[in-house]
Amino acid sequence: MSLDFFSGFATGLALIVAIGSQNAYVLRQGILRQHVLPLVLFCGLSDALLILAGIGGAGLLVRDNPLLMTLTRYGGALFLLTYGVLAARRAWQGEPMQVSNNGGATLTAALAACFAFTFLNPHVYLDTVVLLGALANQRPDPGRWIFGAGAVSASLCWFAALGFGARFLAPLFATARAWQVLDALIALTMWVLATLLLQG
Repeated sequence: MSLDFFSGFATGLALIVAIGSQNAYVLRQGILRQHVLPLVLFCGLSDALLILAGIGGAGLLVRDNPLLMTLTRYGGALFLLTYGVLAARRAWQGEPMQVSNNGGATLTAALAACFAFTFLNPHVYLDTVVLLGALANQRPDPGRWIFGAGAVSASLCWFAALGFGARFLAPLFATARAWQVLDALIALTMWVLATLLLQG
């Protein structure tokens, strides 16, 4: 493996591994063991699409399009506020969640939520398309694509670890109180992120 690959992997991991709405959602679904593989693939492939688009030159289009940033900022903030309210309501009601592969949200609903967490977040465009694209394009061919492959690999590894590793936390969430704490933290995360989006 070349230095470009490892540079891309490390940079991608540094940008992805953070407390965010998408990560919180994948973690929750992983604990519930609901639609984990489709969600992991969706998140990883979405990042791959955005990273490759950035390397291909889409970063300039995103950076110079304030309308796109404004629409995603307000749309994302509204979605995060709404999801935060739902999480807060779950925390208030304190109903224990059944950890199984059955029940819960449908696959379509889960993917739709994940789509919103991913593409209604303007930071995902700035991190993947603009920043990673710019860093990759500092390298001559084929180095920029190798850097991109490293960043894509980091995304796939992270979401796989997050989604499938979450099942080891399942014993901790055998009580209603544990789910209350998790959902309260998720609600707080969503509201903080929504506030930051609205503040620009």
